[in-house]
Amino acid sequence: PAEQAAWLQRAGELAWERGDREVALRHFEAAVRLDPDQREALAGEGRALAALGRTSEALNAYQVALAKQPTPQYALELGELYESLGLTQAARVQYDTLRALTAKDTAAGVDDELVLGAFEADHGDAQDAVRRLRAEWTRQPGIAVADALGWALHRAGQDEEALKFASAATDKVHGGGVRDALYAFHRGMIERELEKFASARRHLQDALQINPYFSPLQVPLTQAALAALGEPSNEPPPTDKEPQEKTS
Repeated sequence: PAEQAAWLQRAGELAWERGDREVALRHFEAAVRLDPDQREALAGEGRALAALGRTSEALNAYQVALAKQPTPQYALELGELYESLGLTQAARVQYDTLRALTAKDTAAGVDDELVLGAFEADHGDAQDAVRRLRAEWTRQPGIAVADALGWALHRAGQDEEALKFASAATDKVHGGGVRDALYAFHRGMIERELEKFASARRHLQDALQINPYFSPLQVPLTQAALAALGEPSNEPPPTDKEPQEKTS
């Protein structure tokens, strides 16, 4: 049963990554029925339920997942869900929990720098996020770290360098090419700040096409940014290899 639950949990993750909320939820629920200790499936239930507007159930699923396995990532996701609902005090409690969990993990030799850097970039000290993620990039460079570091640099106002890392996380020619809605959102927002409007629009649209529910906080920002960019001009959008110019 535990192996079947793990398989169902992974199937749920794949469905979630393409924005299929109902299928993802069915897989996650089946995994939890087989193995009530499947924490990843419980957290997956939280994501899918939140995307379906079943927020009370989503909050409960996250709380159970955190109770079974207190991890910084679950605390971050639950905190962001609270924040998206306007429950700032409850969100703050989860962010404090995240900090406490990462401190405990660090003392035990566990590397939580990626999730801590992502948290600091969006909810804390962007410069601290850059410092942490630069060190993480030196230790173990990878697509997830490139994306997180690029976003932290953007949040710290260093957009030219930020785009290099965001490109590495999303361009096949740079070793990326993973279809991830959050990565596409990050790149699009960085390009928007650099006035690379055609490419920004394309990547923001990609984010919503890949998974229209990828984040309770970032999806509204994606929609607002696209609305601000307006309709594209008749000029064909640039490829990743072409110079990018203003089109709006």
